Amino acid sequence: MAVFAVALASEPPSEPIDLGSRLEPLVDRYLIRSLSGGARLQLHKPQRREVVLVHDAPWEGNLTAHHTLFRDGDVYRMYYGGRHYQPGRKVRHVLVCYAESRDGIHWTRPNLGQFEYEGSRANNIVWMDDPWADSEQRNPMGVFKDTNPDASPDARYKSIARGDDGVYALKSPDGIHWSLLAKEPVIPKGDMSLDSQNLAFWDSLRGRYVCYLRSGRTHPTGQRVRDVKTAVSRDFLTWSEPVFLQYPGAPVEHLYTNQIRPYDRAPHIYLGFPKRFLPERDGDGPFPGVSDGVFMSSRDGVRFHRWGEAVIRPGLQPERWVTRNNMIGWGILTLPSSVAGEPDELSIYAAEGYYSGPASRLRRYTYRLDGFVSVQAPLAGGEMTTRLIRFNGSRLILNYSTSAAGSIRVEIQDEAGKPIPGCSLRDSRELFGDSVEQVVSWTRTRDLSALSATPVRLRFVLKDADLYSIRFLR
Repeated sequence: MAVFAVALASEPPSEPIDLGSRLEPLVDRYLIRSLSGGARLQLHKPQRREVVLVHDAPWEGNLTAHHTLFRDGDVYRMYYGGRHYQPGRKVRHVLVCYAESRDGIHWTRPNLGQFEYEGSRANNIVWMDDPWADSEQRNPMGVFKDTNPDASPDARYKSIARGDDGVYALKSPDGIHWSLLAKEPVIPKGDMSLDSQNLAFWDSLRGRYVCYLRSGRTHPTGQRVRDVKTAVSRDFLTWSEPVFLQYPGAPVEHLYTNQIRPYDRAPHIYLGFPKRFLPERDGDGPFPGVSDGVFMSSRDGVRFHRWGEAVIRPGLQPERWVTRNNMIGWGILTLPSSVAGEPDELSIYAAEGYYSGPASRLRRYTYRLDGFVSVQAPLAGGEMTTRLIRFNGSRLILNYSTSAAGSIRVEIQDEAGKPIPGCSLRDSRELFGDSVEQVVSWTRTRDLSALSATPVRLRFVLKDADLYSIRFLR
């Protein structure tokens, strides 16, 4: 196997940090030199929206989960595993289903006619009973559209699947008709369990395929937990030796899924929404354990900043306290806001009703653009100063929100920390309001072209405000 070569961000980044004109969501402390006063990094929770799909088809059921969602041209695609649990009966095999939507909210299950289920081919099944081997353990649910320019037309869509002896690579010309890319596993099983959802994608920024696999390990405390490994490849067939993810400062916890992918608006950052599992807590269900959804981010794909607080709690619905619920799907969709006049918002999706009732459900949740984490300060005020940066552009753009009484002011400093004439705090025009793309200005300028490529620091003074992301544009 190839060697996984990655530079871990174990030390503060070298300065100055070259931002160019890329978007920088403030999901971690990478850009932050100091926080003072009442300023802090604040994790945000998405807003609960409507149920978008009830898995009540005969071939689906209350164990239907492991959703994958992505935009493909004018269509949104969804893949998921269908199965059903009945007390006293063995859970039948997993089959893979397909749905599509024009708006990410209303989903249809097309009649594909590929596989027979209980005497009929009138269904949306794209895989069933493993047509390639005797094993019933392959479940290709982490589907992605391959944007690698070298990908062949018959492998424009890809997936990885669990087999008894390892990870198999799959291909499809249309996302509907699937076949093996290789007859043998491309990653040996080794000590990995590979149950739950394994996934892979093409990282166009780094020019490589990346996969994240279900595994488990024993920590120095002696606790054995479910965890995640990752590997990389140039051709989707030859992969590096999988290595465990790292979560500095995070507690030892079970991660049932990982749901990691590059953030579309800032693809240099990976975002993940793993399902956290607490097996020692006895929920109201056939098996012990309760679950919620958490958030993490990474700049190298291995070392993740994982928040301890949940972004999706089980909440007031009793069935979501049943074992293994609240599993967030793999994918973040950018959709029009449901509120007239507001900008687009981000949608994630989570399963509920798992193991309870006749059918599980998929519910949508929404964030504002870049709204995962912010630098936040109370009305009493707080400050954030960045590390030394270089930028390429003429305008500083903020994604921010304040109360009616709140505000944000910005100062640009030189390498020594002194205000640059014309860009001092005293010159800064006070910002108040709510915008995902607001230009910062000073009394005499907002054109920063003269400072482009010059090492500078940004000083933000916030009052009852949230700062979600920054960007320099021409």
